[in-house]
Amino acid sequence: MLAWFVNTVIRFLLHILLKIDSSELTKVPEKGPLLAVANHVNFLDAPVLITHLQPRPITGFVKKETWDNPVMAFLFNVWEGIPIDRSIADFAAFKEAKKALNEGKILAVTPEGTRSNDGCLIRGKQGIAILASKMDAPILPIAYFGHEEFRANIRKLKRTRMTIKVGKPFKLVLHGDQKNKEVMQAATDAIMLEIADLMPEKYHGAYAEIAVDREKYIQYLDGSFGEHVPETFREQFTQA
Repeated sequence: MLAWFVNTVIRFLLHILLKIDSSELTKVPEKGPLLAVANHVNFLDAPVLITHLQPRPITGFVKKETWDNPVMAFLFNVWEGIPIDRSIADFAAFKEAKKALNEGKILAVTPEGTRSNDGCLIRGKQGIAILASKMDAPILPIAYFGHEEFRANIRKLKRTRMTIKVGKPFKLVLHGDQKNKEVMQAATDAIMLEIADLMPEKYHGAYAEIAVDREKYIQYLDGSFGEHVPETFREQFTQA
C-alpha cells in the first residue's frame, strides 16, 4: 500500500514536469523474471520507469551512498533497491539480484554505470555481460531520451518531452568463448548497440563508431511481448 501511494504521488508530479511517451512500455511482460538494460541520462530515469511499470515488481542496483540521504533512503527502501559498493566486486549485491529474478521481478541495470547528463551513450562496462551470463533471464533493452533538456527547460517553466522506447527481447550467448576482457567487452557493446538502435543517431555517443558482430553474442527470443508472456517462453526462463 505504501509503495502504491508513493508511486502514485511521484507519477503525478512527474507528469506536471514532463510530457512522457511511455506507450512502448506495453511491450514489457506482466510476469516472469526480466533483466532490463537501459541507458542512464539523469535522476529522472528510475522514478519514471518504476512508477510507469506499477504494479509490476521492479528493482535495480543503487550505489550504497544513496542511503546517506534520508529522503533517497526512504524512496529506495520503498522501491526495494539493491545497494551496491561500486569500489569492489560486490557479490552480495549480485546474490540479491539473482534472488529478485528468482522471485519473478524485473532487474533494471544501467550498463554505462553513471549518468551521461547529455543523453549521449557512454561505453558500457563489462559488468553487464558478466551479470547477464550468470542470470538465466531474458534481456530487454530500454532507451530514454529527451529529458536531458530538463534542467534548461525547468528554468523556463517549460515541460520537457521524454520518450521511452522498448526493444526486442534476447539472451546473451557466448558460444563457449573464453570469458576474457575482450570477449566480455564485445558482449557488452553488443548489448549497448541494442539500446542505441532505439535512439535517434544524435544520442549514439560512443556507439556511433563502435561495431560488433552482434549475431555472435545475441540471440533474439520468439514470442510476443505484449500483454503477457507466452507459456513456452515463461517455462524456458523462470528456472533461475
